[in-house]
Amino acid sequence: MKSHFLILAIALLSVSCSKEKKEETAAAEEDKFLVAYPIIKPASSPIEFVAEINAKQNVEIRSKIRGFVEKVWVDEGQLVKNGQLLFSVSNTLHQQELAKTQAQVKIAEAELKAIKLELENSKNLFDKNIISKAELDLASARVEAANAKVAETRSEEERARLSVSFSQIRAPFDGIINRLPHKAGSLVEEGALLTTLSNNAEIYTYFNVSEKDYLDFILNKQEGVTSVVTLSLANGMEYPHKGVIETSESEFDKNTGNIAFRARFPNPQRLLKHGGSGKVILDNTIADALHIPQRSTFEVQDKLYVYVLDAQNVLQQRTIQPVLRVPHYYIVDSGIDPADKILFEGVQSVKAGQKIAAQMINREEVEKRINQ
Repeated sequence: MKSHFLILAIALLSVSCSKEKKEETAAAEEDKFLVAYPIIKPASSPIEFVAEINAKQNVEIRSKIRGFVEKVWVDEGQLVKNGQLLFSVSNTLHQQELAKTQAQVKIAEAELKAIKLELENSKNLFDKNIISKAELDLASARVEAANAKVAETRSEEERARLSVSFSQIRAPFDGIINRLPHKAGSLVEEGALLTTLSNNAEIYTYFNVSEKDYLDFILNKQEGVTSVVTLSLANGMEYPHKGVIETSESEFDKNTGNIAFRARFPNPQRLLKHGGSGKVILDNTIADALHIPQRSTFEVQDKLYVYVLDAQNVLQQRTIQPVLRVPHYYIVDSGIDPADKILFEGVQSVKAGQKIAAQMINREEVEKRINQ
């Protein structure tokens, strides 16, 4: 009977000891802090710039002569071709002026012909010593003057002919007609605005960037990186076609410190119009970005810190400088090195100078815990 009690006591003692060891092991594991290296991977953060949308070509169509609009050959919003007739302006006065100059040309040519005959006659008389050399030179001078008169009248004829051609106003390129403020019968002065014509097959977006963004773009372009950009429209929709940054202005604005870039976008559906607005989105990519989990950081007086373990597992407070903030991470450019061991969790329960029991976890474990 005693032996049974002894065996039972030994068994209970064994179970108790095993339980205590498990509790000690669990407690020891709970006292350990998770430590990890910073994660190095590419990072992308879009930067938005307010953009002004311009047609590739946008010109004002103006009347070059004074007159009445005889006929409007197009309608507002119509797509026209290069050379297509847009407006006819009355040209009666210019036709009369052309007829007058044509008559003056004929008169001048007839006078020139007569003076040339006089010159030939003077040459014959001079050869016979009937007239002097001075009289012959005078006849030659009259021919030169008549030639000049013919040239002058022909120039006036061309000017009048050009004025007549101005009555037929044609499209200088393929494009879309804007509003038509003058209808048939309207009296228009020389220089009056008839409409505007926009070539929207491609559009330009102009947006201002800081000096830092400008330098980053130039350096990337020198390295052969094509700066492809996205356009967000006024209704928040993303434009389906990508654009390319082509050029920039020659100098910075002294007041803002910015410089304007120009990006070109295709516009096959003519969705984008001249004078519109949107946002150009530039993908800011860092190839080997140093990622620090946000849960590993803490703030003191607007500065961001992490705890770094030294060789004796003592926590050292370190200031970091983030350049980007992405989901769950800060992208850091200074204050931390890839070989530094940082405290992954528990920054609120420790302090600088404290020695901890560390448990190292790898990148996969870090990402798994962050995404839980």
